[in-house]
Amino acid sequence: MTWFVWAVLSALFAAATALLAKVGVAHVDPNLATAIRTSVVVLFAWIIALSLGSHAGLAHVDRRSWLFLTASGLATGLSWICYFRALSMGEASKVAPIDKLSVVFVVLLAWPLLGESITRTKAAGVLLIAGGAILLAWA
Repeated sequence: MTWFVWAVLSALFAAATALLAKVGVAHVDPNLATAIRTSVVVLFAWIIALSLGSHAGLAHVDRRSWLFLTASGLATGLSWICYFRALSMGEASKVAPIDKLSVVFVVLLAWPLLGESITRTKAAGVLLIAGGAILLAWA
C-alpha cells in the first residue's frame, strides 16, 4: 500500500477515535479516560511490535532517536489529555476540526524546523484547512 492509503486509513481511524472517545468520556474523568486509552494503545503497539519481530531493533535505537521519540511521546500524551478534556466539554463535530489544525501547524513548523518548502499550493491548502476548521467549529 502507498503512503496515501495508509494516511486515509489513519484519518478513518482518527474519526472513529473521536466518535468512540466522545461516548467513552461522557461519564469518566477525561484524565482517567486518557490513561485507559493510552494503556490500550501501549498494549496494542507492543503486541504488533512483538508479533512482527520489530522489537529486535530495540537495541539499535540510538540516543538521538530515543530523545526525539520520547519528546514525541510526551507531546502525544499532552495532546491526548487536551483532546479528551475538550471532548468532555464540547461537541465532537466541533472539537475534531480544531484538533486537525495540527495539519496547519505541521506545515508551518516543518518549514523552519525541517527545511520543507511552503509552496503557493501548500499555503492555499493551509488557508483552506484553517478556514474550514474554524467554520466547522463555529457553525
